[in-house]
Amino acid sequence: MKVAIVGASGYAGGELIRLLAYHSKAEVVCATSRKLAGTPLDQVHPHLKGFTDLVFTNPETDAIDADVAFLAVPHTAAMTYAGKLLSRGIKVVDLSADYRLPKDVFEKVYGVPHTDYFAAPYGIPELHRKDCINAKFVSNPGCFPTGATLAAAPLAKFAHTIIYDSKTGVSGAGDNPSATTHYPNVGDNVGPYKLTSHRHLAEMKLEMAGLGSKASVYFTPHLVPVNRGILTTAHILLHEPLGQKEVEKLYQDFYKDEYFIRFQKPILAAVRGSNFCDIMVESEGTRVVAVSAIDNLVKGASGQAIQNMNLMCGFSEQDGLKGAGMLP
Repeated sequence: MKVAIVGASGYAGGELIRLLAYHSKAEVVCATSRKLAGTPLDQVHPHLKGFTDLVFTNPETDAIDADVAFLAVPHTAAMTYAGKLLSRGIKVVDLSADYRLPKDVFEKVYGVPHTDYFAAPYGIPELHRKDCINAKFVSNPGCFPTGATLAAAPLAKFAHTIIYDSKTGVSGAGDNPSATTHYPNVGDNVGPYKLTSHRHLAEMKLEMAGLGSKASVYFTPHLVPVNRGILTTAHILLHEPLGQKEVEKLYQDFYKDEYFIRFQKPILAAVRGSNFCDIMVESEGTRVVAVSAIDNLVKGASGQAIQNMNLMCGFSEQDGLKGAGMLP
């Protein structure tokens, strides 16, 4: 199966190529970059030397020849590609935010008009697998909503308030240097930002509502001095008390047979480089604390995108994604 990666020069693009190198049925044949056309891919992604001999290209959308295309482009850019690719019979997984939200919500949250809107499955496979199987197009969730939603989903119907507190690695900000990601500003520090207004909150609220929850949902992210990973602490306030054994059974039943969900103490290094989400829960009655750990570039982006591709194409869901984390 031929795969194209539109916007392959960033972290997500590099992760797609790294993971797909181990896929039994997929071959990356096209890696695009407007600025780097003609540059060997391993000059930008040196860790991939020996795994690919691709050169960045900048083809017109109508000239992309592939069975599946991943859109690893900035928000608001994917809408200029998705419809054109789909019209040519190319399956699409969009890693941007362009199709994660209803049109009116997207335009309010991102402050721009949507020029090519259509509804798409929201690709957290553990929650929306049936929608993703054999789909032509899937919208890949944001990194924060993935870890947060998986932490709280089993208790969604029991909660009246959910408060997410997330700590994220610097790679979540992308590969363009800024004052925020400048090492002296990040090292030896924990920096809260967008305390009440992060764009991913809209996805979190929609997911809880879709799970039948009427809970009020709040979210504050923090930047921490690590390269990869998101550790999310979800404070879930319940209508009625639930004991520890009851909560553990709810989680075990909810995620029964889910390969990428593991119940153990969440450690960022234990999921680094992998598509796993590690979860632990502790109840004190009417408050349950659920903690999750994911790699923001894998389960939070490229790995989950490949998981969705596998569902769309009828492959084993774990194909290309069975690697363990990198502890220590």
